Amino acid sequence: MSGQPSYVSPAAIGLIVASAACFTAIDAIVKYLGLRYSVPLLVWARWGVPAVLIVALFGPKLCLGLLHTPHLKLHVVRGAVLMFSSLSFFAALKILPLADATGLNYLTPVLVTVMAGWFLREQITWTRWVFVVVGFGGMLLILQPGSGMLQAASFFALGAAGLNATFQILTRKLAGDDLIALIFYPSLVGAVPMSLAVPFFRSEFSYLTSLDALLFIAIGIFGLLGHFLYIQAFQRATASTIAPCTYMQLVWATLAGWLAFGTFPHRWALAGMIVIAASAVMLTWYERRRAGLNDGGPEAGEWLATPMMMCVPGAGLTEIKLDATPTGLATQVSQLGVGESTIISSGKGPPKTVIRTD
Repeated sequence: MSGQPSYVSPAAIGLIVASAACFTAIDAIVKYLGLRYSVPLLVWARWGVPAVLIVALFGPKLCLGLLHTPHLKLHVVRGAVLMFSSLSFFAALKILPLADATGLNYLTPVLVTVMAGWFLREQITWTRWVFVVVGFGGMLLILQPGSGMLQAASFFALGAAGLNATFQILTRKLAGDDLIALIFYPSLVGAVPMSLAVPFFRSEFSYLTSLDALLFIAIGIFGLLGHFLYIQAFQRATASTIAPCTYMQLVWATLAGWLAFGTFPHRWALAGMIVIAASAVMLTWYERRRAGLNDGGPEAGEWLATPMMMCVPGAGLTEIKLDATPTGLATQVSQLGVGESTIISSGKGPPKTVIRTD
């Protein structure tokens, strides 16, 4: 038996940082191609290429199983919300600096907190309201009402954040659904209407270069890879541990905007991004603490909340080692023969766990 579980995984952190780099690569490519191509065409590449890749990779094995879900309508709505979020954010990227657009889009966690209270009936404590207000303060630092930053493109970025928050709320409602369906339906729902719109932008293909074609494909590949790495990260560690690492995308976006486009956030915008990221990280920490999680694992005496019996059939002579006992004492080693048993005390009241070999 193992000891205390670990909630910090370097591999998970590496995966989440890599996924943030993939999403930043998408945004940088979209900003570059947005000088010559329309937003619907860019969104078509964002969701059409992943849809084709998923069908190619999983279609031969799953066939119509890719579409199997008891919540079809909710998946379609969720996919449509994400498609409109992409339309809004890509429209913002055509005008706003990369880092500023990304910073405004990262209001999503703050908006999720508010929307969870409205739609999921989750309690919004006064502490949560403080983080929400601080997050909106960061938004105002970026926008600077009365300055040139407050323009239509800024509202597109804010609209994308709102739609992305709606997407996350819908994802919570579908949390128990099949993972393939959760990944495939957004790509499918985004690809179909954008494919119908492509003929109306046929003239744009007249100046399509081989490099541009590769970049269109790269948008979809980076998107699929980013989501894959993101999911892998959350499968290796608790969400409360690695969620703050998603804000590495603000760092990547700032570096990409500076190196690729020669733009660097002004001091107020930079301060606003830091405020937004800090408020969301603190909110994550608060939620983690509120849920009773800590990096040291369960507290002494909390492991055995209910009576439990473990049997090891046909084991013969068995050695059982507890690296950390529920009472918090030193390592405990027990050797059991056939038919023998040992009792582990929780340190509170009568023994609750019995281990027996048969």
